[in-house]
Amino acid sequence: MPGIYIHVPFCESRCAYCDFYSTTLMRHRSAYVDMVCRELQLRLPELQGAPIETIYLGGGTPSTLTIEELSSILTSLRNFHLSSFNFQLAEITLEANPDDLIEEYVQGLRTLPFNRVSIGIQSFHDRTLRLVGRRHTAQEAIEAVHRCQRMGLTNISIDLMYGLPGETLDDWAYSLDQAIALGVPHISAYHLTYEEGTRLWRMKEQGIVSPIDEEQSIRAFELLREKLLAAGYEHYEISNFALPGYHSRHNSSYWQGIPYIGIGPGAHSYNGTDRRWNLSNLADYIATPEGKDVPHEVEHLTTEERYDERIITELRTARGIDLTSLLADFGERYHTHCLRCATPYIHRGQLVHTADNHLRLTPESIFISDAVMRDLLY
Repeated sequence: MPGIYIHVPFCESRCAYCDFYSTTLMRHRSAYVDMVCRELQLRLPELQGAPIETIYLGGGTPSTLTIEELSSILTSLRNFHLSSFNFQLAEITLEANPDDLIEEYVQGLRTLPFNRVSIGIQSFHDRTLRLVGRRHTAQEAIEAVHRCQRMGLTNISIDLMYGLPGETLDDWAYSLDQAIALGVPHISAYHLTYEEGTRLWRMKEQGIVSPIDEEQSIRAFELLREKLLAAGYEHYEISNFALPGYHSRHNSSYWQGIPYIGIGPGAHSYNGTDRRWNLSNLADYIATPEGKDVPHEVEHLTTEERYDERIITELRTARGIDLTSLLADFGERYHTHCLRCATPYIHRGQLVHTADNHLRLTPESIFISDAVMRDLLY
């Protein structure tokens, strides 16, 4: 079933590590919401009446939108896609910053069909949060989670980040313990990357901060797995852990190659053979003439490119690469290539060829997954 991603580009301030498309020009919110509603009306026919299974508002910071603005978007979605559309059956996620989740805002969310919230916490150390430009404190993050839980919004995912400047393994262990104590059903944890052009990249170039070494990175990942697995979480994708029954349906659709539509400036779409991306320019987006498609580009994927994407996305998951589907979809040549390249890793115990004909990373090899994927590409 298809999903819909809506990119909300607004942020009160930019985090030092972030390279996603965003803007602090909050005065354009109303025009942006109007254009999102227009784009939905124009593009939902691409789904050909197929029922929508997931809706995900990401960013940027979607929680910078008011309850009324969020309501306008969801109402438009309902009005423009009536065929088999059921908000109660869909997974509908809002990304939010902890400091936005005040009592009145959470009350407003409960009047809308959101049934999942993803909260960007990153760390439970105030000094680190200040360094990377987060607007909240550790205590505010804890209170935001408790507030959502108390008010019935219990399907919560939190984002954590490790490898942050100046953080020790003890610091990381403390953040993990705090996250587990919150009792949320989903935790995403990402290793910090210094993306060129970000403020953190410039701080690194100036010698203000330094990346952690490989040994500490590996130990941090091992701590992540040890603590979350012991707490009952399933490690279902390289960066994602969930209690049973709480895997992210929307993100899982990306890893399974399920088509989705991306709405908003900078949003990507996929229909099985083509990738489309809206240009990352809010001014051009909201200036789109009535009845016209928003500025975008399209790339038609070759068979080789689709095979490579299949390898990269499926190998990230605990399920691994479905070799039966790979053969059916791409033929003997690609299937043979995949197995031939995988054989050395199987012999070294870094890949497993399972009884149900999947190729799966072993826990010990997850940290070198990029190298494994690279060798399996065509």
